[in-house]
Amino acid sequence: MRIGAHVESGDPLAEAAARNADVVQFFLTDPQSFKAPQPRSDADSLRASEVQIFVHAPYLVNVATTNNRIRIPSRKLMQQHGDAATTLGASGLIVHGGHMGASDDVAVGIANWRKALEQYNRDTGVQVLIENTAGGDNALARRFDVLARLWDAVGDLDVGFCLDTCHAHAGGEDLLDIVERVKAITGRIDLVHANGSKDPFDSGRDRHDNLLGKDEPGMIDPKLVAAVVRAAGAPVVVETPGGAAGQAADIAYLRDNQ
Repeated sequence: MRIGAHVESGDPLAEAAARNADVVQFFLTDPQSFKAPQPRSDADSLRASEVQIFVHAPYLVNVATTNNRIRIPSRKLMQQHGDAATTLGASGLIVHGGHMGASDDVAVGIANWRKALEQYNRDTGVQVLIENTAGGDNALARRFDVLARLWDAVGDLDVGFCLDTCHAHAGGEDLLDIVERVKAITGRIDLVHANGSKDPFDSGRDRHDNLLGKDEPGMIDPKLVAAVVRAAGAPVVVETPGGAAGQAADIAYLRDNQ
């Protein structure tokens, strides 16, 4: 099983080595901006490496929203990051499911997702992996009943799924049988974000913690996270605090419990 971490983007391969990681995930730009990614001088090295690469889209990307000033730039940015990820030999582009305004019809957001994926050029961009999210009462991928409606609309468009354990816990979805429930909806899990949580179940708060909670005890049993990883059978990324040492410990724990 390939297990790794979300790392700083400066030298991802060195960050992988520091964590004994088989996989790295990173941003190509400031995650809080709409800036387009620039060519990387290490693209050849990343493509040639045995380390598996995933790229995370900026947090601002929300292709579901009814706000044209966010939705239209989000579609463009998703394509730009997908194209850039291709040049690195990445396995996928992780995009949050997005959310709607409190009074918006979620059906409109679902239709917006389909339109975004229909417009996405898969010939130049890597596969999009929709990630479940922790908060928002009108989110597209927090509650699995809404996720099921979304997948009914987009599942035929070569889209993948990224399961985040912290987001599921904070979003009110039990981890005990989560892999079975996700696969019943999507038929697939392409990546697992194996994260602990600093907050209680259904809190709606997206605050990751280390699996063993050495500094601030998390609210997820690490054995549950390890069980999710085993059941999913997909590459794994920890997005946990503590730098190289903290993430290396989380990676080692998951490897020891497979």
